[in-house]
Amino acid sequence: MNAGQKKIEVCLTPSVFSEFRNDDAIVVVVDILRATSAIITAFMHGVRKIIPVATLEEAKAYKDKGYLVAAERDGIVRDFADFGNSPYNFQQQKIRNREIVYSTTNGTHCIMMARNSYRVLIGGYLNLTALSDFIKAEQRDLLILCAGWKNKFNLEDTLFAGALAEKVLQDQNYGTICDSALASIDLWTIARADMMHYIEKAAQRHRLKKNGLDDVIEYCHTPDLTALIPVLKENYLISSMDL
Repeated sequence: MNAGQKKIEVCLTPSVFSEFRNDDAIVVVVDILRATSAIITAFMHGVRKIIPVATLEEAKAYKDKGYLVAAERDGIVRDFADFGNSPYNFQQQKIRNREIVYSTTNGTHCIMMARNSYRVLIGGYLNLTALSDFIKAEQRDLLILCAGWKNKFNLEDTLFAGALAEKVLQDQNYGTICDSALASIDLWTIARADMMHYIEKAAQRHRLKKNGLDDVIEYCHTPDLTALIPVLKENYLISSMDL
């Protein structure tokens, strides 16, 4: 890295977020299968606001107040919820101009963990180029926070971290000496030519398959379907278009 460059770091699991925490940085939360892909999809289909909550108890309390609720654990929709976290759930007309409360196994916890950062963005392949452009326009340090799986490393989020880091590094104002960022880029370089073949290695891909929920794998790895970026404002997510 050269003096004056903005740094890029990758936090491979939320369990080590405290070692990377940088309240002056942009934090991109990534949970490719499926939370952040679903959140992006919801804004693509006109949702007005998403309220992320960490616990099922909070989600249930919102449901009792009349909110639409998406809630899952281990990929399985909870019995009180209106839907789970498949991106396809968020392509329905009934979400348009609505507020949705959202609670997932890994992703929403990371959103709340990062909330004191300069800015928290929701990332996925679906908004990859727009996300990179937004970050480069801000000219701030970047931390990519991988949701992982129950505080463990996962492949799908790490691959995306590599894809995003590579794009942002095209701006010479950015650099990295972060080993996890460099490893993510290396993994992305290996996988990119045939992502659907490589992602067969991912444990989450097989968890979803076991429960008949793997119909979204290819969709979640489709680049640049939207220029919308969900952004955390106070305790809820809005579209970057509404900033």
